[in-house]
Amino acid sequence: MNVADGVALAGVHQTPADVVRAISSTIPDGLLVLDGSRRLVFVNRRAEEILQSPISGSLGLPIEEAVPLWDSDGRLWWDVANPWRQLHTVKGHREKLLWTGSGVEVLATARYLRPEPRQPVERVVVALRDALARQRAERDHAALISTLAHELRSPLTSVKGFSSTLLRRWDRFTDEQKRLIIETIEADADRVTRLVSDLLDVSRIEAGRMQVRRREIFLDPLIARHLRRLTGLGIPESRIEVEVNRPIPDCWADPDRIDQILINLVDNALTHGAGQIRVRVTSGTVDMVDGADGDARPACIVSVADEGQGIPERLRAVIFTRFWHGPGQRNTGLGLYIVKALVEAHGGRVRATNGPVGGAVFTFSIPAGDPALALSEAAALSVG
Repeated sequence: MNVADGVALAGVHQTPADVVRAISSTIPDGLLVLDGSRRLVFVNRRAEEILQSPISGSLGLPIEEAVPLWDSDGRLWWDVANPWRQLHTVKGHREKLLWTGSGVEVLATARYLRPEPRQPVERVVVALRDALARQRAERDHAALISTLAHELRSPLTSVKGFSSTLLRRWDRFTDEQKRLIIETIEADADRVTRLVSDLLDVSRIEAGRMQVRRREIFLDPLIARHLRRLTGLGIPESRIEVEVNRPIPDCWADPDRIDQILINLVDNALTHGAGQIRVRVTSGTVDMVDGADGDARPACIVSVADEGQGIPERLRAVIFTRFWHGPGQRNTGLGLYIVKALVEAHGGRVRATNGPVGGAVFTFSIPAGDPALALSEAAALSVG
């Protein structure tokens, strides 16, 4: 059989059934094959598992009897799609969420095969996928929305309460009390702003539009600003220890993005760690192991350590993925994902380990020097 759209399933009717079944059993998708008379002529075992029905006994029956599938409007999908009456230019049907009569959700994709162009459809190949992955994604998104609502409601409630109290009872508060209330409102507003910024950054990362605007920065003022912010939030200054091992190389980076990285890592340590938090700045290489791991460019190395329970080794590869959070934790799961994206956008690396006496240690590197100067020098060397 010549198949107008290519060689897919060409000669299927000439191939021994046991060979076809052996091949189809190696793919993770369910597979249905229909002939030009709307009859089911082939089904693999995976399709029966996905449909949760022993349909191999229905071979030769019309497809609407053998495998009735319904769309979200309650219509029989075979009548809606009707591959046998489609225009000759239609080559298939994109993925569609369908239901069996017993309520099993499946994702179906169809391919229409013709012996020659403009000829009637001779074969319809339907690939079926389990909708459990989609259901899990929907549950994850629902959980994320619930968490976001919780994260937003808490500071907004605080802002509303304090501002209303301040407006109604302005004359009853001392200047010091007013200052404290306004600082609390500002801190909660910053929290909402960070959450919204995280969501916007996730969309930029996924769209490949994450940008960094590099200029020479100094890490000392950034860290000092964090200490003032945390002190204003009621975190004892003695809980955070900062160590800067000089000399450190000149660092060219986006100050707002480095600030965002530090905020996420320190807040992560405060939320999920315990004890004292140590922020350490030193010099090193981008790979953080003196060039032994393939990138010996000089870099600024920053680590944030706590004295909590640490990170199990099996989780260190997944904690930087989107929406990940530990068991029983209620958070957006975006902070570390954004940290990794921002560090890599600067050309650095980030890793998570445990300290020698316990506790989590997050370390990231930012290449030193002016990237524009390095590029111009490389270009000059190549010309020379």
